[in-house]
Amino acid sequence: MQRQSMKLNGKARFAIFSASAIAVAGLTACGNPQQADNAPASIDTVETKAVAVATIEVSNPSSFARSDEPIYISYHDLAVSSDTALQVTAGEQVIASQPVDYNLDGTVDGLLAMVDLAASEVVTLSIAEAGQQQPAPAARTQAEISVKTGGQWQPHSRYPDSEYQEYSGGEFNNVTELTPPSHYTDHSYWIRYEGPGIESDKVGYRIYLDWRNGFDIFGKLSDQPILQKVGQDGYESYHHLQDWGMDILKVGKSVGAGGFGLWTGDNIQLPSEVAQRTATIVANGPLFSGFTIDYDNWNSDAGELDVNAKFSMQAGSHLAKVDLTVAQPVEQLAIGVVKHKNTELITGDVDITGKAYTYIASWGKQALDGSPLGMVTLFRKEYLSEVVTYEHNYLAIVNPKGQPTEQAPKAKELHYYFGAVWQPESGIGDKQAFISYLEQQAERLTQPARLRITTAFSEAAKSAPMTAEQALSWSTKLANSELLRKGDIYKYSGWDVHRQRLPKFEYDIIGLYPESLNRLSHYTGDDAHKQLVEKITGSFIQDDGTIGRYKQSNFNIDNVAPGMALLTLYKQTGEQKYKLAADVLRQQLEHHPKTSEGAFWHKKKYTNQLWLDGVYMGMPFLASYSNQFEGGASFEEVVKEFKLTRKYLRDPKTGLYRHGWDEKKEQSWADPQTGLSPEFWARGVGWFAMAVVDVLAIIPESETELREPLLQISKELAQALVAYQDQATGTWWQVMDKAGQTGNYRESSASAMFVYFLATAVDQGYIDASYRDAALKGYQGLIDEFVLVHQDGTISMINQCYVAGLGFGRDGSYGYYMSEPIWRNDPKGNGPFILAGIAVHEMMSH
Repeated sequence: MQRQSMKLNGKARFAIFSASAIAVAGLTACGNPQQADNAPASIDTVETKAVAVATIEVSNPSSFARSDEPIYISYHDLAVSSDTALQVTAGEQVIASQPVDYNLDGTVDGLLAMVDLAASEVVTLSIAEAGQQQPAPAARTQAEISVKTGGQWQPHSRYPDSEYQEYSGGEFNNVTELTPPSHYTDHSYWIRYEGPGIESDKVGYRIYLDWRNGFDIFGKLSDQPILQKVGQDGYESYHHLQDWGMDILKVGKSVGAGGFGLWTGDNIQLPSEVAQRTATIVANGPLFSGFTIDYDNWNSDAGELDVNAKFSMQAGSHLAKVDLTVAQPVEQLAIGVVKHKNTELITGDVDITGKAYTYIASWGKQALDGSPLGMVTLFRKEYLSEVVTYEHNYLAIVNPKGQPTEQAPKAKELHYYFGAVWQPESGIGDKQAFISYLEQQAERLTQPARLRITTAFSEAAKSAPMTAEQALSWSTKLANSELLRKGDIYKYSGWDVHRQRLPKFEYDIIGLYPESLNRLSHYTGDDAHKQLVEKITGSFIQDDGTIGRYKQSNFNIDNVAPGMALLTLYKQTGEQKYKLAADVLRQQLEHHPKTSEGAFWHKKKYTNQLWLDGVYMGMPFLASYSNQFEGGASFEEVVKEFKLTRKYLRDPKTGLYRHGWDEKKEQSWADPQTGLSPEFWARGVGWFAMAVVDVLAIIPESETELREPLLQISKELAQALVAYQDQATGTWWQVMDKAGQTGNYRESSASAMFVYFLATAVDQGYIDASYRDAALKGYQGLIDEFVLVHQDGTISMINQCYVAGLGFGRDGSYGYYMSEPIWRNDPKGNGPFILAGIAVHEMMSH
């Protein structure tokens, strides 16, 4: 079979490596299983020497041009060390790039390049070893903090009867870290412009390093770095127009231009009373700069809080990013902008998916020079609780997400952006132009540029011909990589790293992930794979069969899917608690609400709705449970679900299936005549495809009449999948019938599901053997397109749609499916990838 892949191009070429592929983790060279002693098998590495490093295809998902689109790729993904000198080119043009510490943790972790993209444009970047460090591009960002030395402290002229002091004499010198003494306060004339500053070529900001904690703006009339000039002669001059610009905001006692505080229910409390503040310049580069402020022992109404705030900016952008971590649990924070007279509050759309960005903003002639000035705070909708106007502020009240660490097991995180556009710099002079700017910024944050990544290291590791054992090896490698990355983190006492919450009895983390590794253990013999079901799914089950973090009255069919893992545990251990827990799920289906013809609603709160996802979530379990404990009495109900799904969701023209159907035709996403959602979402079809073959494996072959509708569905679906398979790569697109449309991308989780379906159906004789080539082409595409091999030998599965649904801000439109984040190493993709490798192994072995 010929491999289909996006090859490295341009002038650079990579060598053919002697170590052409990673050894199968947990397998000998002959593919024989080896036992592991309660630990994941080790993962070997590949030693390479390459000139070319990677090719990245960059697509603009917007119908408007994006200048200075940031393209970041980690050294981990590039499979090079952080001291490797790299050059980025587009054809013959050298693209400005910078090694960056993107998360501001003190370690340079990747490469940032800035690319100009026309509307819907696709460009190809080549990354190659440069042999020596490349000249830095022109400076377009800067971060600094500067204090006086050589003078002396004396009583404060503003606060003569206090402990506070001000600084007299001396000269300013930049420092990389600063903790002001306890006698420092505002107007102490010690810190130049009173705090750390950060700028891009568009605008500059400063954060007061005192009790005010206000965020202020330096409007710029120059695209060159200017912070080093500001305040050298004191605090007054920059409040008046200079050749570089001026301070343009009156902050007062407000949050200023994007500040934060604790929301106590009826007021905002700024981090004024703290034991100490420490500002640290972490990155100061031409394209990316950043600093941190640590607030130690903030005396707040929520108790003493320790807050780490990271601030960063990129070239070409008015926006500064803020990453807040609060070591102690807090319920609500407030972020926003100052409320000036004669200004207007502008709010973004909140009828959107949770991961999409929205905003609050102000507009008016509020700059100190009387010019129009717009300020904005942007954040993911999932954080938002409410928008309020409070005293001197327009505020978004937000709920930070949990992100525990060993040091701070109850920590919370909040990530947001703030920005300002000043008419003399930006040319934005009216409200409508400002709103257009805001909408574009929200879209850019929600939908970053689409990336297709091919690395020389990965290509070398994939060069071996595809065989049955190779297919199994890729499943094993991803399983072992996930064990090393996450282990049993999804257990009851663990953490859902994707949803940033305590694990719930979910279909993916509690069902699909451990169950896929359990199936793999039948081939590898690896106890680490087999034991994960008990470590994760088993941890939710009490001795009396009670299921942790499960509520039957929700009638959420997603919660039924882990029942397959429960049945596996009962079979493997014989422990009655697993049977009792499975009984609970069976009872849910017994009372689960249905459409008038008997199709299961997706959830109780999703009234009268049949979704493709739900067929997979409920029917394999119902069929398996019925086979084991009911003598197959529910088989007819299972098959009926498939028949009704085909009746209402299948499009006769394409053979594809719509995501959902509303029997009452009342939902905003539902066609008023048909009740159908408008698009063919690939993973929705994938869930349905996997459900078909999984149920056919359960219903005995003797039940020919019951099996016939499922076999017919399999044949129809196989024909449709091949018709919409991407010919260049063998994979499938996020919205299946709109290949190449702006924003659309080849999606890995659905591609894995379709390969699993095709390979299983061919192997079991459900469909004609002629589909074998499509299954193999799809599987090779999975490896070529979506697998990154890292230097440590682990692999990652990329370009996974994080999630998709209908209702509650999800309108089912094409734009909606483009707005969900693109993820990696999520169980919804990794589980099907592991199963696809097993299915291809079986198909190629027969």
